[in-house]
Amino acid sequence: MTTTASSRTALEIASQPDTWARAKESPGRHASVLPRRGERVAVVGCGTSWFMALAYASLRELGGHGETDAFAASEFPHGRRYDRVLAITRSGTTTEVLDLLRRLKGSVPTGALTADPRTPVMRVADEVAVLDFADEESVVQTRFATTVLALLRAHLEAEDALPAGVRPLDEAVADARKAIARDLAPAVRAAEQFTFLGTGWTYGLALEAGLKMREAAGAWTESYPAMEYRHGPISITGPGRVAWLFGRPPAGLADDVARVGGTFVAGSGDGSDALDPLADLILVQRLAVRLAEARGYDPDRPRNLTRSVVLKAPRA
Repeated sequence: MTTTASSRTALEIASQPDTWARAKESPGRHASVLPRRGERVAVVGCGTSWFMALAYASLRELGGHGETDAFAASEFPHGRRYDRVLAITRSGTTTEVLDLLRRLKGSVPTGALTADPRTPVMRVADEVAVLDFADEESVVQTRFATTVLALLRAHLEAEDALPAGVRPLDEAVADARKAIARDLAPAVRAAEQFTFLGTGWTYGLALEAGLKMREAAGAWTESYPAMEYRHGPISITGPGRVAWLFGRPPAGLADDVARVGGTFVAGSGDGSDALDPLADLILVQRLAVRLAEARGYDPDRPRNLTRSVVLKAPRA
């Protein structure tokens, strides 16, 4: 599964083992931004950043570090009390995130994880961690989002708060290198439709996988919690269609996909060659680039998208 050297997105995807390894050394430098043990925390973002927030919220709460919710920035529940609100914003310019941070100013401690230190988020958040080494030229987010999650995961690991069954980040980095070299079966590369599934923290990864395929390649994708798949979504699966699971498969799921003629992928399942789920996401990113190029799309500049959504103020 190769991509052209001209694709900036492909190069950024391939750099993720290095940016994750760098993130592993970063939690101590960003202690003022990261949630403290026992705090009630809300994590917010838009698009890909929201999905990383969902994954982290599940990891943190399951690991016993503290009650954690995740919201799209535009859907933040202002009547609910939190000890800290953490925003994820690659560009530092996203309207909904900035509006929320301004509204919360002075009422609750706020932090932000961003890639660009020259943007408004530096002024509106109380504390900011800049991961400029993971910034991207591409419109489609890949390495910044996963590096943010790697940083947050490394912080939980350092605080002995990784949930049972979640691997140390060093192992995820090693698996990321495998994912960059691993190929996918022809049936996956040629599929017309993809349903991504996850459980717990990997549900956020499933949502992100679906978004990445839509953004870069205009692919037909859906995402669900794994146990919800048989409550309707399985009806879309059949020959030439893929059900891709992040994490361990629920009992009987692979058999049910086979029964309806679909192709089941569980790269981060229980096998000896299983990847860490975050590394498994790299395979989807690479597949999205491949499909985009096969369809004549530019994976670096997908249609209808810009690097940041900056909304015009409504007229009075």
